[in-house]
This record gives sequence, structure tokens and C-alpha cells, in this order.
Amino acid sequence: MTKSRTRKPSQGRGRSKPTQSPGSGKDLLWGWHAVSMALQNDRRRITGLLCTARSESELAARLSALPDSRRAELPLPSIRDKAVLDALAGDGAVHQGVIAEVKPLPDIAIEDVIEGAAERSLLVLLDQVTDPHNVGAILRSAAAFGASAVIATDRNAAPATGVLAKSASGALDAVDLVYVTNLSRSMELLQEAGFWCIGLDGEAEKTIDAVDLTGRIAIVMGAEGSGLRRLTREHCDFLVRLPTSGPVATLNVSAATSATLYEAARQNLG
Repeated sequence: MTKSRTRKPSQGRGRSKPTQSPGSGKDLLWGWHAVSMALQNDRRRITGLLCTARSESELAARLSALPDSRRAELPLPSIRDKAVLDALAGDGAVHQGVIAEVKPLPDIAIEDVIEGAAERSLLVLLDQVTDPHNVGAILRSAAAFGASAVIATDRNAAPATGVLAKSASGALDAVDLVYVTNLSRSMELLQEAGFWCIGLDGEAEKTIDAVDLTGRIAIVMGAEGSGLRRLTREHCDFLVRLPTSGPVATLNVSAATSATLYEAARQNLG
């Protein structure tokens, strides 16, 4: 499908103040994927490294593989009993014997995302998706399929906790997670910058493969159950659905996002 749209005139709005992500202070990351990506991320400030005696040699190997300049910024690992790490990570957390105490990543504004966007850019917008496991899985898919940022509301959304980071399997330090106050206004800014906002809706007439996903694309996903809010739907350029069928015709939001990102990547590589 050929994309066409009459542009709304710019309202002359200036740059907004970056919105801080929910939560502040020291956070915890655990598991080898999340911790390794944080170690490699120059923007990530790490204030503590904890590991079990069993994991000490593995952590030492990963630290030795880092550039000298990055390694000099990092604290020396502290060996702790597994029970200490269990208590820090919380019930049921699979920390694999390693935990990093970190500061939140620097805030990123929607304007920063737009300024750094290439002619072919892929974003994911989340309309009040609150489950950290889903958001983490979405970040992982975003990293796998070349999306540069995941944009979420700063209210009724999953904060960047250790649970989210573990579900993201390192993608939290590879893909920008941006929190915004007003999702609809952010969509307007993206549209003014040449992005097409494609909303996923199970009741839409067109399937995702019928829409041109090349160029600057923002995939808009709603919360499980309630889906996209009315104002969010109205700000989408197109509403599409996945071509599902069979006795279970719906996917959860992370699986649906992954399928949509795959289609966008397929079109852009074609």
C-alpha cells in the first residue's frame, strides 16, 4: 500500500524537558546477559559488582575482555554467598550468581530519538503496557529486528527494573527505553518528523503485510485486554492486524510485537 498523508502544520512547540523514567537511585541487574551488556555500555554507571565464588572466574573473564578505559571505571567484584544474591534479586529470580548495582541510564527525550533517526528507522510505542516481562521481551525483539527505541508512557507502564532487564536479556542496554508524559503528543512529533504510526488492532480490516513498513515507522502496541486507547487509535496513520487464524487467534503483546517487527524487518531487507 502506498502511504500518503496530508501533514498537519507545525504548532511551533519547542523542545520538551526529558521525562525521567519511573523510579530513581540505585537499581539492580542480574543474570549474565543483562550484566554483560551493562558492562559493555559506556553510558551505564555501575556502582557495585557482586558474584558468588562459583561465578568469580566467569566475571573476571568478561571484565578482562573490556577496553582498559571501561574496566578502569568499574568497581572491583565482591564475592558473596548465594543466599545474599538470592535475597537481593528477590523470590524466583534467576541471577546466575552475578548482580550489578547500577544507576539508571541517562534520560532520553523523544526529541533525541527524532534527532538521531535515520531515513529508515523503526520504533516501538507502548500504550500503557504494564507487565515488565512483556516490556523486557519487547526490548529483546526490538534489538533483534533493528528498532532503535521503545517509547512508553511514564504512567501505567513498566519501570526499568531488574525484572524487566532480565526479561530483556541485555537489550535494556542496547535499545533506548524512552518514557514520555503524553503518548499522543509524542506521536504528533514523530509524524511531523516523517514517521508513520502503525497501530496494531485485532479488529482492523487490513493485515500488517498489506501496509508499506519501509522508511520511518513507529509500531504502536496497546495493553493486553484493553488494547489501544481511543486517542492513541485516532493518532495512528493506519490500523492493521496480524493474519492469525485457528482456535487461538490472538497473541500476547510481546509476541505480537515480535511478529510485527519481523514483518517490518523483512520489508526493509527486501
